[in-house]
Amino acid sequence: MKIRIGYGLGTRSRTNDGERFDALVDGLEAQGFDSLWLSERITGECPDPLVGMAYAIARTKKLKVGMSVMVLPGRNPVVLAKSLASLDRLSDGRLLPAFGLGVADSAEHQAFGVGRKDRGGWFNEALPLMKRLWSEDAVSHEGKRFTFDEVTIRPKPVQTPLEVWLGGMAPLELKRVGRHADGWLPSFCTPAMVAAARTVIEEHTKTFEREIEDEHYGALIPYRRDGQEITDRYAAIAALRAPEADPAEIFPTLEQLPATVGRFVDEGFSKFVIIPVDEPDDWSTELAEVAAVVKPLEN
Repeated sequence: MKIRIGYGLGTRSRTNDGERFDALVDGLEAQGFDSLWLSERITGECPDPLVGMAYAIARTKKLKVGMSVMVLPGRNPVVLAKSLASLDRLSDGRLLPAFGLGVADSAEHQAFGVGRKDRGGWFNEALPLMKRLWSEDAVSHEGKRFTFDEVTIRPKPVQTPLEVWLGGMAPLELKRVGRHADGWLPSFCTPAMVAAARTVIEEHTKTFEREIEDEHYGALIPYRRDGQEITDRYAAIAALRAPEADPAEIFPTLEQLPATVGRFVDEGFSKFVIIPVDEPDDWSTELAEVAAVVKPLEN
């Protein structure tokens, strides 16, 4: 397996101005990180992922960019497919698209114009359409939400196919991964949890007569600086996601990261995105120190 480690920003990120974002992107490129992953929250402090990815691509030569994750329900799938195909082409194939339904928050639902109960149906109709638009010359479709007759987008992405990653651990989310995803990147989880969930995903892929490559299983891991305590907020997340696990297993320190990644690798996972639970004042120093710990884990 090719172990690769990317770096991400959370929804509460304060890296949302030119000076801090430049320092982050330049540091990731200089330290040889695989990718940058941007979260989406309309009501959060984080930068818009599509804008942030385009900015990062224009500033770098090797760094890949992904979303962790971009909300799909509420977006026009043709327009979004065109935007992402253009970004993949302009970056020479450095895009890692990842989608989700969005958080259970009424303000977010209002922003996207899709009710909570309709998000799943919207997602299941829109994502296959986008995949077809990336690979087919003319797409016709008649569905509950969209009707198209011989619709084409150009230019096509560099990547063929342009592979889509999904997250989530709930039963319906795992079914959606098995039905649609080319890769799986869950968050706030333990190695034991993802190993059990992968078995469920693989059962769903058989039902839908498809497969996910072994190299396309990963995990998002939030890390703390050594000596930094787990706050009440993160302890609550750990209790909700994995009530029987030690919170330190979900929120390892930088010193503990190699061992944590190793346990995921033992379960057959190879793609990782690490996110700081508390962003540093100086990105250059932070990324150099983190790279010294995690880059030796890649192969």
